[in-house]
Amino acid sequence: MTLVIAHRGASHAARENTIEAFELARALGADGVELDVRVSADGGLAVHHDAHLADGRAIGDLRFDELPPHVPSLGDALAACAGMVVNIELKNDPREASFRPPAELAARLGATLAPLVAPAAASLLISSFHRPTVDALAEATPGRRSALLVERGLLDAAFLASLADAGHVALNAGDVLVDAVLVDAVHVAGLELYVWTVDSPVRIAELGGWGVDGVISNRPDVARAALAGLGS
Repeated sequence: MTLVIAHRGASHAARENTIEAFELARALGADGVELDVRVSADGGLAVHHDAHLADGRAIGDLRFDELPPHVPSLGDALAACAGMVVNIELKNDPREASFRPPAELAARLGATLAPLVAPAAASLLISSFHRPTVDALAEATPGRRSALLVERGLLDAAFLASLADAGHVALNAGDVLVDAVLVDAVHVAGLELYVWTVDSPVRIAELGGWGVDGVISNRPDVARAALAGLGS
């Protein structure tokens, strides 16, 4: 079955990465949501995509209580998404103010997620473009589901095997990288494949036909309808 994951919530119809967007995603039939997490100056886990707010202030330079009300904490976001799959993308770019050493960030996230009961924990997938960050997470919390985000590069058998060997369970690949050959290779490596960001119903149906594990879309209602014809 191909899951429908709402990109930053139902971001076509609501403000992205907000409680409203996550609740709307549920109402529109999404199986889960993808959201972005950055670290504030005082160590808070803020749900926000860009490194800076609209007024130019960097999230990494601000205390969590200085952030605008529409920016939820990870804890509040997870509460809004209870019962859904949640793909947490850790924004941890060494060039940005919110960067934290991978081991430190893994420990901080692990402490936030530790109180979750088993079913809720199993519905989480932690991802990042920064390979050392997801590797540190897998090392610090064995059994935690983690994935590498990629938008370019050689995704050959050796690379895919290295992800599985490091304890990751999935590859989150940009749509332009994905064809039927890659889908098969990822599954042969024992990994799941989630594809971002896809809004075209024709393309969503094609990906579903190839058996991808999830499509990440700004329009979860469109994705749900496109997959319905496949029995997905």
